[in-house]
Amino acid sequence: MKKEIINVSRRDFLITTGKAGAGMSLGFYLSGCRENISNEAPTSLMAAATEKLAQVPEVNAWVVIQPDDTVIIRIARSEMGQGTLTGLAQMVAEELECDWSKVTTEYPTPGQNIARDNVWRDFATGGSFGIRGSHQYVRKGGAVARHMLLEAAAEQWGVEMAECKVANSVITHVPSGRTITYGNVAAAAAELFPPEQIELKDPKDWQLIGKPVHRLDTDDKLNGKQIFAADLTLPDMLNASIKACPVFGGKLKTFDETKVSNMPGVRKVVAVHDDAVAVVADTWWQAKKALDALPITWSKGPNTNVNSASIDKMLDEGLTSKENVFVGNQIGDVSKALEGAAKVVEATYRYPFQNHATMEPMNATALWTKDKCEVWCPTQNGTASLHAAADAAGLPVSQCDVYKIHLGGGFGRRGAFQDYVKQVVAIAKQLPGIPVKLLWTREEDMAHGHYHPITKCKMRGGLDDKGNLTGLHVRISGQSILAAVNPGWMTNGADMFTFQGMLPKGDHSISYTVPNLLVDHAMRNPPVPPGFWRGVNINQNAIYMESFIDELAHAAGKDPLTFRQKLMVKHPEGLAVLNAVAEQAGWGKPAEKGVYRGLSVCKAFASHIAACAEVSVNEKGKLKIHRIVAATDPGYAVNPQQIEAQVEGSFVYGLSALLYGECTIKDGAVEQSNFHDYGSMRINEMPKVEVIVMPSGGFWGGVGEPTIAVAAPAVLNAIFAATGKRIRHFPLQGTNLLAS
Repeated sequence: MKKEIINVSRRDFLITTGKAGAGMSLGFYLSGCRENISNEAPTSLMAAATEKLAQVPEVNAWVVIQPDDTVIIRIARSEMGQGTLTGLAQMVAEELECDWSKVTTEYPTPGQNIARDNVWRDFATGGSFGIRGSHQYVRKGGAVARHMLLEAAAEQWGVEMAECKVANSVITHVPSGRTITYGNVAAAAAELFPPEQIELKDPKDWQLIGKPVHRLDTDDKLNGKQIFAADLTLPDMLNASIKACPVFGGKLKTFDETKVSNMPGVRKVVAVHDDAVAVVADTWWQAKKALDALPITWSKGPNTNVNSASIDKMLDEGLTSKENVFVGNQIGDVSKALEGAAKVVEATYRYPFQNHATMEPMNATALWTKDKCEVWCPTQNGTASLHAAADAAGLPVSQCDVYKIHLGGGFGRRGAFQDYVKQVVAIAKQLPGIPVKLLWTREEDMAHGHYHPITKCKMRGGLDDKGNLTGLHVRISGQSILAAVNPGWMTNGADMFTFQGMLPKGDHSISYTVPNLLVDHAMRNPPVPPGFWRGVNINQNAIYMESFIDELAHAAGKDPLTFRQKLMVKHPEGLAVLNAVAEQAGWGKPAEKGVYRGLSVCKAFASHIAACAEVSVNEKGKLKIHRIVAATDPGYAVNPQQIEAQVEGSFVYGLSALLYGECTIKDGAVEQSNFHDYGSMRINEMPKVEVIVMPSGGFWGGVGEPTIAVAAPAVLNAIFAATGKRIRHFPLQGTNLLAS
């Protein structure tokens, strides 16, 4: 990748170098600092923020430098444990050439972004897009600020800018040896015009990008200073607990507030939209106890007839149907190839509904008046939260704002779905001028998620007399996320997200070359709301494809690695990560006694990933996952240590889904209610994870979402190697793993 020359228009200049306080008066000091939240009366929160902000010497929208050389980098994306704040700050700091030890971050607000003509661009964080979708313009922000600081120093000294250089926030005039720090020229730099063109560094010259620097948020999380939305307190704040109709599509019929109005701390009982009721009290526990005692009747509607068995029947019909079927990838003539095959292998897999189960349940805090609505919330999409708040408030967007707070888990739940924001505003609107914090119970969170879509998949593969794969038909039957969430993103009625990891080209292309291929989707949508769930459809698609490729290899009498390698000759990046895990895991060499290995590989979110798992199954059928070797090629690796942590974390999430994750439906409602019946991995179950980060350059791929996909199929293939038994329905909990 060569150096990039970035043009900066006058319009960009006017946007990026507006003086502090001009269209920037909200929220920078409200999202992460306890003292700046709790010590002001609600009506003076904006005034306090404005006063503090006006004292900040902003160089441009991305970079604020204080007199003591503290560098504040403004990040629009959301931090939910994945390290986005640190990664994006590294990219700005790389071009800024500042002292990393003095870097901190803050969130701008979506309201400020609109007021400044979208200077910070995208406030959404999902699809592993936080870094790969903003790397260019955030680096530009740092490069422009560096140029302006150098220019300000040169003007102050009366020398040529070309005679000056910078390192670690110190500008040096090379001929004379004079030095000055960024903090001493920041105010002057803010007065200058930015350059019309700016040159970004060549990747070979990066000093900070690519280094495993420590995360910027670790200390505050360890010492308890970090505020999550559930921790937030405001003066005179009330607390709300909510309950919606447990049946999907049901409505609120009646409730009798007189039965709880005299309970301790209760302030008000309110209907929320047409499907929920909330109790507002002095403390959350008082609100929750009153809600538990509140007599409520529901109008449950027709979905009480829906259950897991009826949904399975719907999906089974789609496996062979010719109705409402969409093609995602087609090469050659699959029917003819299967008819002429020496051997046909067939298998059907099933993947269940799953809840996001974030450790922090849905919550938000709102303050509503007839002229203004403010919301403090954990959100993956600040802009969506802002519009949801404005809609619920009945106010123009210009009279609303959202203060983003660190998320206690997101996984897609807090992106497109802003139900909790709409609810808290609807409640606060009934108590004008009083801040109200809404916190869902875990049971409410389980009952009213937007679930990982349920699908079944029928796989048919044809082998010739030499064991070569000649034809493959993949029929997916099940939900479309886009049909429920954003039909405008669909293509001629098809949800192309359904085919992640199986598409002919692009970020989610298939990793194999098959001469005759058909991948299609029988869209079947039960009334259980689907949603984007970390990794989205690559989770089940990788299991389907990688488990079945393993089945084909064994049916052909071929080694699973050799079988894959032959199909991946035209996919060198994927082949490279597969070979890397095989080599490090010792594929082809004996494992320790009783331990067996399995492989998987795929491409998702533009990255290439592979895994080799080592497992054992004892005489009682108990599974132990000993080790997983993983490799990822994300193109560029901003922070290798964070990538390793993301891989490890994604394996916890993905393996929890494989082992325990299932939401079953009875009478139109989710049966699971808490972690006792919707489990996750315990620390003693976690395998050793070895991560190979092997960036090849030339593209920007994701990390947190693609890596989740390879752990489960690698483990499943290793289970087969250990037991001779194929597991095709999930989760594994309750499954007899012993060999037949």
